[in-house]
Formats: sequence, structure tokens, C-alpha cells
Amino acid sequence: MTDFPWLTTLGVIPLVGAAVVALLPKGASRNARPVALAFALITLVVGIVAATQFKTGGGQPQFQLAETHSWIPQFGVSYAVGVDGMALTLILMSLVLVPVSLLAAWNDIPEGGRRQQSYFALLLVLETFMVGVFAATDVFLFYVFFEAMLIPVYFLIGMFGGPRRQYAAVKFLLFSLFGGLIMLVAVIALYQQGPGGDHGFLVSTLTGLHLSQGTERLLFVGFFLAFAIKAPMWPVHTWLPDAATEAKPAVAVLLVGVLDKVGTFGMIRFCLQLFPDASKWATPVVIILAVISIIYGAIAAVGQNDMMRLIAYTSVSHFGLIVLGIFAVTQTSMVGSQLYMINHGITTAALFLFAGFLIMRGKSKNITDYGGWQRTTPVLAGVTLTAGLSALSLPGLNSFISEFLVLVGTFERYPVAAGISVVAVVLAALYILLMYKNIFTGPKQQLVAAADGTLALGDNGIRPSTGVTDTLFDEPETDIADIPAEAKVRGSAIRDLNLRERVVAGVLIALMLVLGFFPKPALDLLRPAVTSTLQHVNVHDPAPHAGVTTDGSSK
Repeated sequence: MTDFPWLTTLGVIPLVGAAVVALLPKGASRNARPVALAFALITLVVGIVAATQFKTGGGQPQFQLAETHSWIPQFGVSYAVGVDGMALTLILMSLVLVPVSLLAAWNDIPEGGRRQQSYFALLLVLETFMVGVFAATDVFLFYVFFEAMLIPVYFLIGMFGGPRRQYAAVKFLLFSLFGGLIMLVAVIALYQQGPGGDHGFLVSTLTGLHLSQGTERLLFVGFFLAFAIKAPMWPVHTWLPDAATEAKPAVAVLLVGVLDKVGTFGMIRFCLQLFPDASKWATPVVIILAVISIIYGAIAAVGQNDMMRLIAYTSVSHFGLIVLGIFAVTQTSMVGSQLYMINHGITTAALFLFAGFLIMRGKSKNITDYGGWQRTTPVLAGVTLTAGLSALSLPGLNSFISEFLVLVGTFERYPVAAGISVVAVVLAALYILLMYKNIFTGPKQQLVAAADGTLALGDNGIRPSTGVTDTLFDEPETDIADIPAEAKVRGSAIRDLNLRERVVAGVLIALMLVLGFFPKPALDLLRPAVTSTLQHVNVHDPAPHAGVTTDGSSK
């Protein structure tokens, strides 16, 4: 079974699904959602089966489930895919988040028809590119997938996003294209330094080249800039808040939870492995930029009123921690960073999707337009609080162990940077708990009687746009919990999570708890990849006793 083309199959299934969804006849367009979900679930099952073929014992090659086929031999380009533990866990995370996002996006395009078909087809196309970018072991093939991801994301934001969707989509595209074109120059220049041949772009072929100091540093900068934009790191992060705010919640999940991981993945796979000496040369600057990203993102999140923008800025801070752990280059910090990539994807997915459920009910992204919703939507309040506690790395939830490993591993080599970064933990508690308080346990809302007899949130909530009378239901004994079941906020009934939404929440909360209490399977997959990277970089671990063993304990 190890000879079966597992990775190619994982890429083809959602692509076939996208074609089926897009080509559904007009009369069957209402089936776009279940068909897309079915293909995503099939892909997930195949991915789980493929993962069982991956071996974690010693003596295994760097890339398993590998395929190599000549593609453009005249230019040394191959169709070459394979995974180590890091790539496999990122692919599995992607395969889980796609069906979860599809289920959460069930009513994103309520009008149905061709527009709905296009939306769900583009999400499946994006899944194909996500599998490809993490599986590629040919540098040029990686670049192709790296740039191809821009196409479905651009249309998903520009066609289906919020009021400023075109601005956000173009800004995302320009930033990404700029970084991608710089990397393309570096990719071609790197190939010229290699031995060439029919498979001259393979990662294995380009690893260990004897490059001059100046050449290696320039190539490193070309790759790193593209990955820093994608990550995103300060100061090239500004596209993210706009894109995440204007995108549909499901699109924001895949954008921030998966696609942005390509940046940190690329730093490990290409920057450290292909340019080890230049990585050491750039480390002081990268550490400084990472610390700035950590603190800046956290402070910016504290000041946000738009909940989607707040979550986006938390990701800037968390990506700073991931980059910090990568360039600290200790076994502990790198295991923590790679695990953090997985945990951040799950936690961020929960925050964006739960915020989307809230916005669907309250018809506003502004935190100050809410208050007292805990008694009306207790399940939504509970799962949002759990996701928030994961974001601030509460022990017992998934983010704690990864953030702890990053900080401990960084302290082994850069104690000042680690000490400053701890401030972000305090700031995370501030922005998460304040958001929760203001939305769910804040001051009770006033209710305003509209001309049609419905009720709407009043002065510190959402006022109806027309037909407002002067009647205010603001007596002390009246609060939002006393609204009749049929009461409406801007035409939408205030209801707690339905069965479909509870399934989405249940899957994400379960993953948080499993990875919080039992991270061993993920650590078993990641540790060999970290060991391989450290060997390529040839950096001595200052405290090898602090590494994580195969059973998940410290030694």
C-alpha cells in the first residue's frame, strides 16, 4: 500500500468534487452543498488511511509516501511529492478543517444557484492546492502551488466577501504576488547553482549546495520575504486584517488557519534546510521581528472593536511565536512551533466560525453592538469561551503545550526574547476575556419596539434602521433573556446553535481537548522532522535534555 499514490489521490479527489459541484445542472444546484461536503469527507477518510502508512520509527527516509515523475525535464522540473511528519500533520489539519468549514458555511450563500455552486467549488479547489503545497518536494512545483492558491482565495474574497471585499482581495493579491515574484527569482537562481539535470529542482538535490556567502544570503532573503508575507510577520502583515475581516468566516478559517501556515512551513522546509548558514546570519533580525510581531499583534488585538479583525491580529501575534520558535533552532522550540501550527489552525478556526455564528444572529461585527448574550445563547457562549481559553493557552487545551515548548526552547538560547514574549500571554488573556465579557456577559441590552411589532436591540445594541418608536423596554427586570422566542434582531431570530452548528463546534472542541491532554501522536510525527532539520542546519542544541521524547515526555 505504500506504493499507492496517496498524495496525488488526496489532491485529485477534491478537484473532481469541484468539477462535479460546478457542473451540476441548474435544477440540481441545491445539491452543491451536500456534494461538496461528501467529497471533502471522502478526502479526509483517504487522508487518514494514508497517514496509517506513515512510519515514525528510526531509519526512515526524510520523505515518505513519495512519488517522483518527470514533468518538464528540459528545465529540471519534476512532479515530486512526499511528506515528513510536519507536512503530514499540516495536510491532516487541512483535511479536517475543510469539511468543518463547509458545514459551517452551509448558509453563507443563501440564494443558491450558480453563485452557490461557484463558492463551494472554489473551496474544494483550494483544498487541492493546500494538499499540493505541503506535499511538494520539488521547489518549482512548490512555487506553482504557492501561487495557484491565490486564485481561489482572490475570488472567494472578491466575489463573496463583505462591503470592502474588492479592496481586501486586491490587497491580498498584490502582497502575495510581490512576495511570490521575488521568490521566483530566487528559485531560478537556486537552480542555476545546483547540478541541474532532469530532477534539478528536487529539495534533496538542492540541499547541501556549496554556495558563496553573498549568494546564499540573497537567496535566503528572496525565499524568506515571500514566507514572511504569507506568515504574516510585522511589518508585511497589513493585508491580513482586511482579508480576514471581509472574507466569509469559512474562507477566513482556511486563509488564516491553513494558507498562512505555508509561510512558517516554508521557513523550515526551505530557508533552514537549503540555506543553513544564511539562516544563522539572519537569525538576530528574524528574532527581533518575531518579538515585535508577538507584542504588536497582541496590543493591536486589545484595541479592536471588530471581532473578525481582533481574531486576525491575534494570529499576527501567534505567528510571531511560531517564527520565534523556528529560528531559536532548539529541538524543544521547533517541536513547539510545528505543533503550534496545528493548534493555531484549530483554535483560529473555532474563533472565526463561532464569531461567524454570532454575526449571523446579531447582524454586526462590532463587539459593542452586543451584550448579555450568554443567557440567550448559552451553548454559543460556552464554545466561544472554550476557544478563547485555547487562544490564551490555558493548560488542558491544545495551545498550551505548544506555546510552552516554544517559550522554554527559546529561553535556552534567547532568554531576553522569550522573556519579552511572555508579555503576550498576559495580553492574550486581556483581549480574549474582554471580548467575551462585552459580548456575552456585558451590560444588558435595551429593547426597542419597532413599527412592525418586533423587538430590536436598543441604545448599546443594534437599532432598527426604520420604524423605531419611542417605547423603550429598559426596566430593571427586563433583559435580553426575557425576549420572546419570536423576537427578532434585524429580522433574525435570536436562537442558540442548531444541530449543524453544534457538530462544527463539537469537532473543534474535541480536537482542542485531545491535543491538550494527549499530544503524543502529533509529537511522535513531528520529532523526526525536527531532528532532520537540526541536522541540516548543523546547530548544536544548547539543552538537548529538554527535548521531547517519542512518548511525549521531557527528558
